[in-house]
Amino acid sequence: MALINLKDLLKHAKENKYAVGSFNVTNLDFIDTLIDAAVEENSPIIMQIAEVHFKYLNFEEIGPAIINAANKVKIPICVHLDHGQSLQTVMRAIRAGFTSVMFDGSHYPLEENIAQTKQVVEIAHSVGVSVEGEIGAVGGEAVGESAATAHAAQKDLFTKTEEAVRFQQETGLDAMAIAIGNVHGLYKGDPELDFDRLNKISQQTGIPLVLHGGSGISDADFKKAISLGICKINFYTGISQSAVNAARTYLEKNPGAISYPDLAKKAMLAAKETVKDRLRVFGSAKMCVGEKALCVSCDEETCEVLDPRFQPEAKTVLYSDLVEKISKEVISQLDK
Repeated sequence: MALINLKDLLKHAKENKYAVGSFNVTNLDFIDTLIDAAVEENSPIIMQIAEVHFKYLNFEEIGPAIINAANKVKIPICVHLDHGQSLQTVMRAIRAGFTSVMFDGSHYPLEENIAQTKQVVEIAHSVGVSVEGEIGAVGGEAVGESAATAHAAQKDLFTKTEEAVRFQQETGLDAMAIAIGNVHGLYKGDPELDFDRLNKISQQTGIPLVLHGGSGISDADFKKAISLGICKINFYTGISQSAVNAARTYLEKNPGAISYPDLAKKAMLAAKETVKDRLRVFGSAKMCVGEKALCVSCDEETCEVLDPRFQPEAKTVLYSDLVEKISKEVISQLDK
C-alpha cells in the first residue's frame, strides 16, 4: 500500500468512524518507531513534519527518508507537512514528495486565510497532493524548552461555525483543523472540548475535521470527538514525554551509562508503545486487516485485499514528473 494522500485516507476514516493518528517526526529515530507501531497494530498512520521543528532536522534529507521507509511496508501512510506557514514551505514539501500539506493561515484575518489557503489548494491539487487548513486559533504552540509551559484554550478564538462553512466552500480544502477547546502541548487544567460546536461544524461542512493538541485529552473525549466528525488527531507532546521519561528512568538506574544508542533505544521503545496505544484508542488499529483493508491498489507487495469502498480512480501519488508540474503551476499562478 505505502503512500496515500490525506483526502483518500480521511474519506475512509470518516466513512468508518475512526480517526487517523498524525505523529511528528523530529529526527531519524522517529521514522522506524512510528512505522513499526503502525505495522504492529495493522493501522494506517500519518507521519508529519512541522515547520516549527525544522531547526531539529534537514527537511530535504529527512523527507525522502520517510517516504522511502513508507514505501517498504504494507500499510497506508500519509506523509504530511504540519503547520506550514508559507507557500514556500508548502512547495518544499510537495517537491520533497509529501502526499499532503497543511497551510496554517489561522493567524490571518478570515479573508486573507481564505485567499492564501485557496492558492495552496489550487497548486497542491494540480499534482494530487491533499491540503489541510485551519480556522480559529489553536493556541499553545511551543518548541524546545518552552514546550513545558501549559496553556488554556481561549473561547473567543474558537472556530465559528458560519466561518468554517465559508472557509470550506471558498477554498475547496480536504481537511479542516478547528479550535473547540484544544491546545497544542500541555494543558492548563483539564481540557474542556465544545462538542456542540464540533457537531455543528461537522454537520454543516461535511468535511473531515482535524483535532490538534491531542496530548492530554481523555480517551472518552477522543472517542466522542471521533463520533462527531474528527477524522485526524495530531499527537506529539505525549510521545515526546514518554521518550523523555524513559530516558530519564534509564539514566537514573544507570548513572554511569555512556551509550547514546542504548539511551535512544529505550526512549523510542516507550514512544512506540504510546503510539500503539493511541492507534487503538483512535479506532484505526486493525483497519488494515482482511475486509477492513485500506489498499487502493494491490500487487504482490501489498495485503492483496481491495477495499470496494474506494473509488476506482483513487491512486497513490506519483512523483516522477512532479517538479515540472509544480513549476508550470506556480508560473501560471504568478501570471494571474
